Amino acid sequence: MKKRYLLGLFAIAAMTLFSTSASAQEKKTEAGKVIQKTGKAVEKGANAVGNKTAEVAVKGSAKVADQTYKGKMAPDGTNVYIDGKNRKYYVNKKGAKVYLKASEIKNRPVQ
Repeated sequence: MKKRYLLGLFAIAAMTLFSTSASAQEKKTEAGKVIQKTGKAVEKGANAVGNKTAEVAVKGSAKVADQTYKGKMAPDGTNVYIDGKNRKYYVNKKGAKVYLKASEIKNRPVQ
């Protein structure tokens, strides 16, 4: 019984020790806050660049490999492409192919 009591006491002490050390990781100084904001800004910029790069790459490969649906546009106003299996899709802002139903394809206005 004594061993279980000591083991439980040791486990509680260890959990307390680890939980207090985790809160010490927060940066409360002005320099720490500035570094954290800069890191978030860099991350946001890197995500934007990555998304744009993916979008341009997928659109480029779609123009080469697939057909463009003439006179039609996607719900966001971009081109609609037709792949080899006759599926219609457009490329979103993150570079992903979004497949469309027939009801989602709009006529492009005449200019």
